[in-house]
Amino acid sequence: MKIREIRELPADELKQRVTDLKDQVARLRFQKAVGQLDNPMKIRNVRRDIARIKTVLLEIQKKEAK
Repeated sequence: MKIREIRELPADELKQRVTDLKDQVARLRFQKAVGQLDNPMKIRNVRRDIARIKTVLLEIQKKEAK
């Protein structure tokens, strides 16, 4: 997910996406433990998407505070 795409979304949807992505990371970690995960880089990419979304949410909060 690109940062440009993230910035276009409303804050409520971003919060929902963070929740969904955290669930996805948990599922991927379980698959890795069981040995069913084809591409371990998926975990890294999803975690980075979470970080991007949280960064944009923080930017939104700072704008609202001013």
